[in-house]
Amino acid sequence: MALLIRNGEIITADSRTKADIYCEDETITRIGPGLEAPPGAEVVDAAGRYVFPGFVDPHVHITLPLVGVSAKDTYETASRAALIGGTTTLIEMCCPHRGEDALAAFEHWMAQAAGRSACDFTFHMGASRFDGKTEAALREVVRRGVSSFKIFLAYKGTYGIDDLELYRTLQLARELGVVVAAHCENETLIAERQRELVAAGRTGPGYHHDSRPPAVEAEGVHHLLSFAELTGAHAYIVHLSCKLALDEAIAARRRGVRVTIETLIQHLLLDKGLAERGGFEGAKYVMSPPLRDAANQPVLWDALRDGTIQTVATDHAPFDFSGQKSLGLNDFTKIPNGIPSLEERIKLLYSRGVREGRIDLRTMVDVASTQAAKAFDLFPRKGSVQPGADADLVVFDPDFRGVISARTHHMNVDYSAYEGWAFQGRPSVVTVRGRVAVRDGVFTGDPARGRFLRRTPGRA
Repeated sequence: MALLIRNGEIITADSRTKADIYCEDETITRIGPGLEAPPGAEVVDAAGRYVFPGFVDPHVHITLPLVGVSAKDTYETASRAALIGGTTTLIEMCCPHRGEDALAAFEHWMAQAAGRSACDFTFHMGASRFDGKTEAALREVVRRGVSSFKIFLAYKGTYGIDDLELYRTLQLARELGVVVAAHCENETLIAERQRELVAAGRTGPGYHHDSRPPAVEAEGVHHLLSFAELTGAHAYIVHLSCKLALDEAIAARRRGVRVTIETLIQHLLLDKGLAERGGFEGAKYVMSPPLRDAANQPVLWDALRDGTIQTVATDHAPFDFSGQKSLGLNDFTKIPNGIPSLEERIKLLYSRGVREGRIDLRTMVDVASTQAAKAFDLFPRKGSVQPGADADLVVFDPDFRGVISARTHHMNVDYSAYEGWAFQGRPSVVTVRGRVAVRDGVFTGDPARGRFLRRTPGRA
């Protein structure tokens, strides 16, 4: 079915214009004023509203098995929540443990998504070790359409790789033209600081930050980018949280290192005091890197505004407060890390970013859609509003007012990190390749419409 969106103001990363958008055969075919809809076409009136390209979240966890616990969302729940929040493309971290076969893990992750996702999806392929078998698996996954790897410089013994593995993974990535997304923290420092804190009886959620302070993250960034500099690989720093780490990335970039930087919506808006709340309430806010002192937030906003930081993601990791986070009741090292943010990213970027003057509308589109599409070989198919692009579109009502709550969100998790936060502005209509999937906060689409997005390395 054809689709015509008329009377809206189209906002992209580099333009604002009032025009109609006509979509057919899953793509945008015409843009201009006064377009006419043929008989049978669906017409959406966007008068008084913005029209954005579908948003891309470059860092989510949906299938995430940890020791004794698994993330609560499935693709059925997460993809619907994403769409209701305006995100039409997910890039999930496929994260096998060191002992798992990488190719088997990729096939398992794919099976969780294929035929179950309402929005389009792809993966970063985790490299949790590097040997001959893993290298062959990584090459095969790239042949199957994945153009980015994921590595951890933390989580010693489970996901983390050593320096020889780091060097060889980056070498392979450079050869294949693949971007390497990296979790940057020094695993040895974390392990020692955790041991010292627990031995001293400092076991509450607030001590999680003390086990991995900004210097630990900054050292991880420096470490990664030293290796990237020597191999010529293109590095993508995930969830950068603080000025100290940002300074290391900027210094490397000035030396000519190819590095793209991501921050998270929670690092822009939440601070470490939340994890220090009395009782066990702070466990809701335990993630890695941890929430930082609020003084880091204006630094991150400024870096988004001037283009130093390219993307805003969620690192969505939905673990229930009751029964899952509570596994760490007597030891913060056992609290499953992460918070649910997938559904809230865009409304918060608009409410707390655009409306409060921290960024403008075009920057919001750039950091939440276009730059991620460019970094991971999806642009201009995704992240743009132009003829030939996929018809993933978000009609956004800037006047809608609401309150965030776990009682009304669509993520399959029992709490919200933003409980009670008022917001203004939300998606009113969301399309997936030309078909309406969301109307006024209600999922109305095809629960299996999402496709795996094959990507060809080319930007690394």
